[in-house]
Amino acid sequence: MTTLSNLAEIRARIAAAEKSAGRPAGSVKLVAVTKTFGPEAVEPVIGAGQRIFGENRVQEAEGKYPALKEKHPGIELHLIGSLQSNKAEEAVALFDAIHSVDRPKIAGALAKEIQKQGRAPRLLIQVNTGAEPQKAGVLPEATDAFVAACRSEYGLNVTGLMCIPPAEENPAPHFALLEKIARRNGLTELSMGMSSDFESAISFGATYVRVGSAIFGVR
Repeated sequence: MTTLSNLAEIRARIAAAEKSAGRPAGSVKLVAVTKTFGPEAVEPVIGAGQRIFGENRVQEAEGKYPALKEKHPGIELHLIGSLQSNKAEEAVALFDAIHSVDRPKIAGALAKEIQKQGRAPRLLIQVNTGAEPQKAGVLPEATDAFVAACRSEYGLNVTGLMCIPPAEENPAPHFALLEKIARRNGLTELSMGMSSDFESAISFGATYVRVGSAIFGVR
């Protein structure tokens, strides 16, 4: 299978999952995750009409996306990996959405840069739905308070939530939990579901699915 046939298959599966969940066509956006893949792998996918791309690290994205964004003005870049506060300046300058806001220090650094640069990427809070000690994210029981603090203390326009369920668990309860937290906080965007479980995520209301290896192959 080529990258482009993989992309076509993922798009078809997203459309089928939307339909079976009774959701409007196009209500789920595909974030094509390009970490470790160079511009030569990304270009054909842009050529096939893909417009939203995800990167895990600010530094890696800085190495390939400024030129790609200049060449293809319509593309959107999303940060889906954890953000260090000392990279907030670069992140606000380069990314159109940041899915990994997870602590007050990051919220403060982003607020400062958004004000300074006059550029406001969409912001999603990462929730550690499995309470895994090695994983970033706000604990589910602390999420409501953190959403409120982001809005009131830092003046951030938070639009949604993101999660990465534990690898060895059924992801469905994690997706259901994220949707419930989002709904009670008036958040409309849900970044959940990856190559192995995005159809399940769509059935629970995902608006962004993050797919890398199923498109580009194993890293």
